[in-house]
Amino acid sequence: MKNKIFMCFIWITAISTGISSLHAQVYPVRPKLSDPNSFSIIVLPDPQSYNKYDANQPLFELQTAWIANNIDNLQIKSALCTGDLVEQNDCLIPNGINGNQTSTEQWEAASRAFRRLDNKLPYVLCTGNHDYGYVSAECRRSYFHDYFPVERNSCWRKSLVSVGLNADSIPTLENAAYELDTDTWGKLLVISIEFAPRDEAIVWAKSIANDERYKNHKVILLTHSYLTANAKRREKEKYKIAPANYGKAIWEKLVYPSPNIGMVICGHACAIVDYENQVSFRTDKNIAGKNVAQMMFNAQTADGEWCGNGGDGWLRILEFLPDGKTIKVRTFSPLFALSKLTSDKAWRNAPYDQFDITFE
Repeated sequence: MKNKIFMCFIWITAISTGISSLHAQVYPVRPKLSDPNSFSIIVLPDPQSYNKYDANQPLFELQTAWIANNIDNLQIKSALCTGDLVEQNDCLIPNGINGNQTSTEQWEAASRAFRRLDNKLPYVLCTGNHDYGYVSAECRRSYFHDYFPVERNSCWRKSLVSVGLNADSIPTLENAAYELDTDTWGKLLVISIEFAPRDEAIVWAKSIANDERYKNHKVILLTHSYLTANAKRREKEKYKIAPANYGKAIWEKLVYPSPNIGMVICGHACAIVDYENQVSFRTDKNIAGKNVAQMMFNAQTADGEWCGNGGDGWLRILEFLPDGKTIKVRTFSPLFALSKLTSDKAWRNAPYDQFDITFE
């Protein structure tokens, strides 16, 4: 009898251990904050190459699902997407090279992925060149507002403090400012501006950044085209839309003269060479003599090709330490983290992918 009880105990223990192991395998790599009093913001790089193929679309939804599942674990305050939500804004006949999805299917995929965050997080989007025109910014017409109206996410009602006008003089989230409350950093202000912003958009953003109500806020600017892969501010691009401002003009007209803009985040630039050519970073002093951190991150060719899986799931975790000035940047893939067989590849640890920023 004792032997039977003992064997039964072993069997139950084995089953319990197996269940625990299976549960643990859901995320063998589960990121944690280095300080329990920190909070984080997640950066999602250009998702166009996920959304242009039906087979890739679940990978982008995996990213937003991972964010939703880690809101409490990482004390996530927001997620910032660098633009190019789709490969073509208005294409009816996919050519297979630039995807196998019509533009409507691509916009629906982007919308479906962000639905994971609706009513949970005040995520912030900016528009990229592929979100305008037909294929890439032949004009400023976009379906962005049709899929991302302010009413879709109740969290925006609490955080949205100002909306600018788009090229058709319509207030949309193409130009918008969001206030985030934190315990250790006070209030943050995230300003998102349209791709290659018109002067009117820059004037609006500057008026918000320098508004008396936000003079003590730490301000982050989110835009699509700003830095190149070698960390130079862009002076011009080939797109037909005009007038337009790129990195150099955005710095001179908006960032430099705004004392409380301490960080700029962008995407757009990318190469298929290696990881180092898909990121860049620089700091420069603004009019107040404060260093402004400027970061470019784009992972859509992380697997080595333009027609691959869309970016291997790479995103960036920005951990805001409780000292009120230090941000830890880490580059992580929830796709690789899903399996024990690939979990050792879930972090990119090169100096250009893992570093600290001092927000002045």
